[in-house]
Amino acid sequence: MDEALIKRHFPILDQEVNGHPLVYLDSGATSQKPNTVIDAISKYYKEYNSNVHRGVHTLGTMATEGYENAREKVRQFINAESTEEVIFTRGTTTSLNLVAQSYGRANVHEGDEIVITPMEHHANLIPWQQVAKLTGATLKYIPMQEDGTLTLEDIKATITAQTKIVAVTQVSNVLGTINPVKEIAKIAHAHHAVVVVDGAQSTPHMPVDVQDLDVDFFAFSGHKMLGPTGIGVLYGKKELLENMEPVETGGDMIEFVGLYDSTWKELPWKFEAGTPTIAGAIGLGAAIDFLNQVGMDKIHAHEDEIAAYALDVLSEVEGISIYGPKKRGGLVTFNIEGVHPHDVSTVLDAEGIAVRAGHHCAQPLMKCLNVSATVRASFYLYNTKDDIDRLVEGIKKTKEFFGHVF
Repeated sequence: MDEALIKRHFPILDQEVNGHPLVYLDSGATSQKPNTVIDAISKYYKEYNSNVHRGVHTLGTMATEGYENAREKVRQFINAESTEEVIFTRGTTTSLNLVAQSYGRANVHEGDEIVITPMEHHANLIPWQQVAKLTGATLKYIPMQEDGTLTLEDIKATITAQTKIVAVTQVSNVLGTINPVKEIAKIAHAHHAVVVVDGAQSTPHMPVDVQDLDVDFFAFSGHKMLGPTGIGVLYGKKELLENMEPVETGGDMIEFVGLYDSTWKELPWKFEAGTPTIAGAIGLGAAIDFLNQVGMDKIHAHEDEIAAYALDVLSEVEGISIYGPKKRGGLVTFNIEGVHPHDVSTVLDAEGIAVRAGHHCAQPLMKCLNVSATVRASFYLYNTKDDIDRLVEGIKKTKEFFGHVF
């Protein structure tokens, strides 16, 4: 893959920050956008800005076609069986809350179990805490190994006949752990439990086939996969979605409204109340076109190579602690001995290097790691080994600045 050629499609990367060429290593938080995505959003606003599903005029028809074409692109991208199973939301957090509030509250009862992992992002933890509190269910955790992985033995031991929901991230946003979602689904389904997957850190970086994984719900965000902010997706199996009640009600999701009762539209629109993020969906469709053109297999292989290189060169720097397994997604999380992660990020920023510092919306995981925060460098298709070399040099300058000897 020609990273230099790909990089030319991203105008934001062609700049200096604090007098240095920008090295963007924070794609786990949000990815940068190629010109094709920016142009697609601009074209919508310039040429056919209108609401969808309502007007029969030309602009309204064009907007509706653009919006629904994006849904079909998403369907193909994750291999959903039907566009009825593709719900547009504001992002992964909204998608997971929708499942928790609609399916969870209706189907989980006192004495039931909700199984999750210690590595979950808060978006796939707090909603299930709330469901457990409201229903009297028990929240259980699959034990995590020292390297941040899960074993099939522990998974089998944790999921029982009382388990109603298993909620798990496909790729940890902190450790980069790639969880065995397909195997987890098999174990959960053997106990008649429903599987909810946070795909925010996997969908942008590797091929995803929801039918092959056989998961029941799958959530992800557009802004982490070259698309705009404010648009996300909830995939759900049709038979489950049909039996769920909408969380939001109002315009565009109704079939009939009377003075005292209302009925809902069919899938997927019954879960999309109000004016949707039309430009966001169109931008997400353009992002999917870009990713497909490059090839998800190539992107995954490229990130494997970058992550492996980063692990190798960072391991050679004295005084660095690296968290997570050797086989991981495209990120490296670390700390420098004696230096607070926020200070590391500040010094790296002075060198034009953007990384993330903090608890990464995973405070229980930080407790498991016995730290309050970490530094995370996350990679994408536009990153190169030269970017990693810049990161290493920046870390050495950070150590020098804080009085370390290297």
